[in-house]
Amino acid sequence: MHVFIVKIRRQVHLRKDFGIFLAIGKKYLHLHRIPKDGALHKNHFKNIGMYLNSGKKKEIFAEHGGAETNTGSAEGQIALFSYRISHLTEHLKKNRKDYGTQRSLQLLVGKRRSLLDYLKRKDIARYRAIVKTLGLRR
Repeated sequence: MHVFIVKIRRQVHLRKDFGIFLAIGKKYLHLHRIPKDGALHKNHFKNIGMYLNSGKKKEIFAEHGGAETNTGSAEGQIALFSYRISHLTEHLKKNRKDYGTQRSLQLLVGKRRSLLDYLKRKDIARYRAIVKTLGLRR
């Protein structure tokens, strides 16, 4: 039986049939033996999935961009930025001194604002529709 818990930077691969598992940390690999009772330490199960995976992106682009493959539409990009902004905002509520995240949030807000300004100049109806759909305060 193989069980895989996968995350981009940290991965834990459980291989119960061999009695070991491989944990990939930030800098190195380390192997652990699985105890006889099969219980693992709680820290090895904190590797939760990414908040924005390819399935979620396809869902956002299908809903706002018209199709999953239409990733270049302004509406799809604005919706994706809004999703990322809401996630980073929640993160910053818990971690107030994370200045790197704060800067990336400010950059994302600026990108979204410039896309909204572009959409407002080109097609005001599409602009109003996306603002209403996403519930933005513009």
